[in-house]
Amino acid sequence: MKNGKFVLRLLMVLTVFLVANIIFAFIAFHITSWIYSWLGKHPHGFWQQFNTVIAVFVLFACSAAIIFLLGLKKQRNYWDTIVDAIGRIAKGDFSVQLDLKSDEDNDHFGQLISGINNMAVELGELERMRQEFISNVSHEIQSPLTSINGFAKALKNIDLSEDKRHHYLEIIEMESHRLSKISDNLLKLTSLESQHHPFEPKLYRLDKQLRNVVLSLEPNWLEKNIDMDIQLKHLSFIADEDLMNQVWMNLLSNSIKFTPHAGKIRLTMTSQHDTVTVVITDNGIGLTEEQQKHIFERFYKADQSRVATNGGSGLGLSIVKKILDMHHGSITVESKLAEHTTFTITLPLQS
Repeated sequence: MKNGKFVLRLLMVLTVFLVANIIFAFIAFHITSWIYSWLGKHPHGFWQQFNTVIAVFVLFACSAAIIFLLGLKKQRNYWDTIVDAIGRIAKGDFSVQLDLKSDEDNDHFGQLISGINNMAVELGELERMRQEFISNVSHEIQSPLTSINGFAKALKNIDLSEDKRHHYLEIIEMESHRLSKISDNLLKLTSLESQHHPFEPKLYRLDKQLRNVVLSLEPNWLEKNIDMDIQLKHLSFIADEDLMNQVWMNLLSNSIKFTPHAGKIRLTMTSQHDTVTVVITDNGIGLTEEQQKHIFERFYKADQSRVATNGGSGLGLSIVKKILDMHHGSITVESKLAEHTTFTITLPLQS
């Protein structure tokens, strides 16, 4: 395809060159004839042809010089525009979009323009995410701080009953724990995204790990009288055990948190030739289709009404997604509002 375009361009250049020379020869012939008439002398033979050729050459050289100067000026304007655009991007203006015509497929100049435009778009998106992240962090921290500050002031009231004083202290303790959890999750997520977080895969029993997580959460699901249906097969695989433990803790904690009293959670594990699949299903509050699209985004909370009571920060599933990405795994969610939610985790089996 590229060779065909090159041949077509070459033919076009040769055609233009030929036509230009014919036109220049015609003009040169009339100019030299006029000069001969004005001088009253008419050279013959070789000198007449020689003078005509010189005139053609001069016309061609002058035309080439004019075209070169115009092209140079245009190219200089192009480069000035590009330098100005890069300067604006460096100062934080990511709305830059260069509209300079060029053949992006075959022209390095066109590729440069396309690269600058793409860079501006990507940097603008990163800046939007950064501002949104800062806004979310500020909001998440401000909420518990406001509660702590308000109830701390209320405790100064000397006429406060002992029951109310104890209740206010419990709220302050709960909000402090919530702040600590937000801080821990932020640090963990930042560490995971920095690509410097320790990653130490080893061979271990996945079924044993899942059972241990269920046992560690036993007080939570026993308190709500939740029926835990566990179907696990004996399986060993290679992964970072500590990081994967965080995955199962976050997912099962969420299921327990949003499953009603006397509800049911089903945990199953199956393996194929080169993958293992873990499925966690609960009959909790469920998710809408819109919520399912955003559930793995940082600070996204599907159930805003219960945030204050469950202490969620909206970071747990983001951490899960990042850890699974590090293991080249995947996670999907399928849910129906007020009926059920199913998380499916697929991980590669390594030998």
